[in-house]
Amino acid sequence: MTFHEDAHRARTGNGPAVVAVLRNTAIGFHCGNGETNIARATRRANRRPHDLITTVTSSYPTTQ
Repeated sequence: MTFHEDAHRARTGNGPAVVAVLRNTAIGFHCGNGETNIARATRRANRRPHDLITTVTSSYPTTQ
C-alpha cells in the first residue's frame, strides 16, 4: 500500500508528522472495521468516498 509519501513536498516542519498521522488513522480505521486487506479497503474508500464519510459520521457505523 502506498500513500505516495515520497512525492509529498512538505519535508520540513510538521508536514511529515501530519502525513504519518493521516496514514496511521486510515489504517487504524480500516483495521477497526474488520478489514484484513488494507490496500483493498483503501482503494474501495477512494472509489466511494461518500460511503466512508457516512461511516465516519454515523452514530452506528457499519462495515460493508
